[in-house]
Amino acid sequence: METSLAPPVARRRVTLPPFGDLLARQRGHLFTWTPVIFGAGIGWFFTLKIDPNKGIMLSLAICVLGVWVCRILAGSWLVPLAAAVTIGASGFLLVTLRAESVAAPVLEFRYYGPIEGRILKIDKSGSDKPRLTLDQVVLDRMAPDRTPYRVRVSLHGDQPFLTPEPGMTVFMTGHLGPPAGPVEPGGYDFQRKAWFDRLGALGYTRSPALVLEPAVQDTFWLKLTAFRQVLSDVIKSRMSAREGPFAAAILTGDRTEIDPVALEALRASNLAHLLAISGLHMGLLTGVIYTLVRFGLALVPRYAMRWHPKKCAALCALITAFLYLGISGANVATQRAFVMVAVMLIALCLDRRALTLRAVSLAALLVLVIKPESLIGPGFQMSFAATTALVAVFAWLRDVQLMQRFPKWSRPVTSLLLSSAIAGLATAPFGAAHFNQVAHYGLVANLLSVPIMGIVVMPAAVLACVLAVIGLEAVGFWFVELGLRWILWVAETVSGWDGAVSKIVAPDPVVLPVIAFGGLVLCLWQGRWRLSGFAIIAAGFVVWGQAQRPDILVAESGRLIGILTTDGRALNKPKGDGFTAKNWLENDGDPVTQEEAAARGLSEANLVRFSDRDVSVVLDAAKDISPEKMRDYCTDMDVIVVARFEGSASCDIFTEESLRHSGSLAVHIRDTGFRVETTRHRRGVRYWTDQDARARLLSKSE
Repeated sequence: METSLAPPVARRRVTLPPFGDLLARQRGHLFTWTPVIFGAGIGWFFTLKIDPNKGIMLSLAICVLGVWVCRILAGSWLVPLAAAVTIGASGFLLVTLRAESVAAPVLEFRYYGPIEGRILKIDKSGSDKPRLTLDQVVLDRMAPDRTPYRVRVSLHGDQPFLTPEPGMTVFMTGHLGPPAGPVEPGGYDFQRKAWFDRLGALGYTRSPALVLEPAVQDTFWLKLTAFRQVLSDVIKSRMSAREGPFAAAILTGDRTEIDPVALEALRASNLAHLLAISGLHMGLLTGVIYTLVRFGLALVPRYAMRWHPKKCAALCALITAFLYLGISGANVATQRAFVMVAVMLIALCLDRRALTLRAVSLAALLVLVIKPESLIGPGFQMSFAATTALVAVFAWLRDVQLMQRFPKWSRPVTSLLLSSAIAGLATAPFGAAHFNQVAHYGLVANLLSVPIMGIVVMPAAVLACVLAVIGLEAVGFWFVELGLRWILWVAETVSGWDGAVSKIVAPDPVVLPVIAFGGLVLCLWQGRWRLSGFAIIAAGFVVWGQAQRPDILVAESGRLIGILTTDGRALNKPKGDGFTAKNWLENDGDPVTQEEAAARGLSEANLVRFSDRDVSVVLDAAKDISPEKMRDYCTDMDVIVVARFEGSASCDIFTEESLRHSGSLAVHIRDTGFRVETTRHRRGVRYWTDQDARARLLSKSE
């Protein structure tokens, strides 16, 4: 044996800076932060006031990627930071490319005339009217390159000549207009959603629509849509008029005939999520199939020994999830649910643990890659908030073996209670921020309803599909109806309790990201620093509690004004601009109707004068305003809104024409002065807000 006489080599101890040491302790857990950083890049894109140049961003991404590779080769602790910058830049670049790839013409003016198109989708409007989404649109005297790619038309009045079917070409005379912008600066931006949906115009018709060509399902999607409609009709025909549409909604995604009273009760009891085909439905259905197949194979020893019951069950559940995705319409929520379930079932097939934070992170990343714009929607936020919290909490309970301290008979009940409480707490801030209300008894309603959905409704739906082969599907649908009848009874009972719902003021834009980041620190970070997530969440709620609503709001039409008083927002008229008024009051957290808000002191609908802290506002809806009156307004008033004025003025005024360009107004009054903010200033110049920006983009793509 040879012995080296060389002196021992002294090993140099690498001393990491404090932050580097903190990152080193997260080794093996950093992947779970990938969708968070990727989403941060996407979120940054939506905060900009101008669309970025994709060439510059591509160069930036390549440069950052190069830095990342160099750091990896050097073995530096800065590698995770370089990777984070690269991932964030990738998210930014992807959503930029996505925004440009969906470019389509948008109607720039009000249109009345003939409308021709092929039916893509049939649903109902907010006013409970039948609504058609059309493609292959033809408008009178409009060039094809200026015609919207898709339009959405509500059918008012009787339609004696039309029984709509997907693939049918229809003709009607109606009104169309561009997608509406936010009802106030910083409000929900439907124009942005319409841009990513390639929806270029919305409108209605009061005249009967005619069938130009019968339904032709020449694409897979149209064939699938037609099959869904037939299946929905069958389901509704086998059940009562109240439960049938509910069953069609959870099985095929058809929500066109749901009773409005029942829908309101579901919302007030926090059970409306049962109507959306999301993670709950996908999880329950695949869980039923997985259990049936696995235990079925286990009952036959010959198959149980030769095959892998767990993997066979996971594969069957995955196939079922894919079929359910198609039958339900493959909307965004269902796609997201399918990706999550598919990742977990594939993990089972590969002998990996299914419910892990890495699996949830991978599912979130895939959803963001497929549809990056889903990040800012309530569906994505609430779905992954609930899933992440559930997986993190139950992993912690498993590590500390807390559940083992309960008697075996009580563990299923305890798990159910914990699941409902955790999911409710995780989604509550997002639901309150997006829908401006909190259902105080939602936990009770969910505890009484969700188990019935999993134990009765979904298994009975599977039973109906199996028995349909021999014509006995009515047996399964009877149990489905029984379960849904119980759920509707719970919704109506809970929503009728005193104080069932509270209205919540809309938070500032920074609030939800802060609360979400605090929750992610709690769930994803390793070590004692994860407890700082509580402080971050608390800070978010403190900022929310200090949210200040605009003192004065003026609608884009120039005909509705809302002034914040000690009793709430006072409106200048009880009818007209109803959608705008409803959203203003909801964002204020005010439960009153437009008629009640109009009774708060602004008796004159067409002439409103208001003064507060040396700030004076006037809204004059008169068609003709004399130069003398305008001079008086300019002398005495700070904010002037008039219907029309064609002369010259010595002050800034807002007319109906200028408001169509600037969007709605918000006036913030402080002791030091006042600030006027327009929707256009708040949003900036984006593809979905600016006609010139769209024209430049569309000219490049030709």
